[in-house]
Amino acid sequence: MNKTVNINLGGMFFHIDEDAYQKLSRYFDAIKRSLSNSNGQDEIIKDIELRIAELITEKHTSDKQVINLKELDEIIAVMGQPEDYRIDSDGDESQKNNFNDTNRVHKKLYRDKEKGSIAGVCTGLGHYFGIDSVWIKILFLVLASTSFGIIAYIILWIVMPEAVTTSEKLEMTGEPITISNIEKKVREEFETVSEKFKNANYDKMGNQVKTGFGKFIGEIGDVFASIFKIFAKILGVILIMTSLVTLVILFIGVFTLGSTAFIDFPWQDFVNAGNFSDYPIWAFGVLMFLAIGIPFFFLLLLGFKLLSPSIKSIGNIAKYTLLALWLIAIGILISIGIKQATEFAANGRIVKKETIQLKDKDTLFIKFTHNDFFAKDVNEHNNFMITRDSSNVHVIYSNKVSIHILKTDEKLPYLQIEKEAKGKSLAEARKTAEKIRYGYKIIGNQLILDNYLLTDFKNKYRDQEVELFLYVPEGTLLKPDSSVQDYDDSDDSFFNLHFTSDNYVYKAESSQVKCLNCPPEENEWNDIENDTINDIELKINGKDIINKENKTSTIKIDKNGILIKTK
Repeated sequence: MNKTVNINLGGMFFHIDEDAYQKLSRYFDAIKRSLSNSNGQDEIIKDIELRIAELITEKHTSDKQVINLKELDEIIAVMGQPEDYRIDSDGDESQKNNFNDTNRVHKKLYRDKEKGSIAGVCTGLGHYFGIDSVWIKILFLVLASTSFGIIAYIILWIVMPEAVTTSEKLEMTGEPITISNIEKKVREEFETVSEKFKNANYDKMGNQVKTGFGKFIGEIGDVFASIFKIFAKILGVILIMTSLVTLVILFIGVFTLGSTAFIDFPWQDFVNAGNFSDYPIWAFGVLMFLAIGIPFFFLLLLGFKLLSPSIKSIGNIAKYTLLALWLIAIGILISIGIKQATEFAANGRIVKKETIQLKDKDTLFIKFTHNDFFAKDVNEHNNFMITRDSSNVHVIYSNKVSIHILKTDEKLPYLQIEKEAKGKSLAEARKTAEKIRYGYKIIGNQLILDNYLLTDFKNKYRDQEVELFLYVPEGTLLKPDSSVQDYDDSDDSFFNLHFTSDNYVYKAESSQVKCLNCPPEENEWNDIENDTINDIELKINGKDIINKENKTSTIKIDKNGILIKTK
């Protein structure tokens, strides 16, 4: 029978038989000899004890179980022999680890408070999933705008344990918990702590020189520096999100422009109608992507730099290449913009006069009509539409038509049709204006006008327009249809169209066109002279203009509806 011994490993009690105890003692003595020149020897031994205690706990299901030689050999095989992990003064292994498969462990989820900014949650998740913690920080910062992100972070803060011991730190990163790794980890921490002490000593020496006021100013500066860092992180997230959204939109735009040869998009004709350069449509997408995308790409890099200052730069070659591409794209776009602008530099006009053979005392009827192929009724308007006509010809359709009623000294009324368009020169503009198709009819005393104009799509958009000028001599009777109201652009001081009815008859007089059968309340634009007002008391701003004592008064209302008192 073997004797059993009670031992304490890493703060936990175990039962071990005498043979296994003696071997374990020799094992620790060998480790101490191999670590005789290492910094933090006691810390390393303590971590090794904790790891062995964890391995024993994994094997035992009861506190009364005894550690035997077989179990101990298995544990030593996992931990490795001291001579297999000798580390020189530079921290390099003298021999390769022969227990790679045996020593491999699964990662465990811990908080890395040493490298983390707040509680180490994001850094710990980064270790566990094997990705840069910057991406997890970005995710949490985005989710922080909602209550879910804040609650999730707090829950993970509570649930995730902090990696305190060396074994836990190795488990967090998925490194084998062996003597070699424990020693290296402790040595790194020891050197880090030593460096901090050195810096602390220098800080202490500097603080001794400072006055009390200087210390206070320094603390205030530290506070502002911390606030600035927080705002820098927030700004970094904003830059990243804005840049990514912009780049994605630009990419989609380039894709759609580049695929116009295979797919017809609804807006494709509109772009072609306004493209006066020799460049294909997809070239505009590439140029816009370079001109806008490159600055936003640099903003994206700046956002990542604000979040993680340790991120490496893309290099000078890439920077200067992108800068050159950006300058080339900007230069080409400026030249295209200048060419586009010159296409609207001049305004050309084609004028045609059509006399209306109106008999004496006849009333001139005026109406606008629409084309059922392009619109449902005369009230449907579209100032610029690309479509096909009844012959399947690609055309530009527009309701940019207006009518002006003016006075003439000629005996007969006449219609003046003016077709207008823009171009890079007066000659080019006039050629484009000539190609405008506009229809009208004069049938007896009826003037029937189209409410639209057409031009072939190959003429492209040049701000085409049709203006109609109806000149009427004094004494002419007019009866406009209700369709005229949407196209009437006359000077109201000469002709004011009443919209309440299309049965009103108007008469051209010397100074204006008057409505003959409009209700009195609608005649505010007409002069009312020598009207006799009886038994009316009228006050403006409390002052009598017409009162009962002066029962008869002559007044005049001007074209702006202002009442003028006259004697």
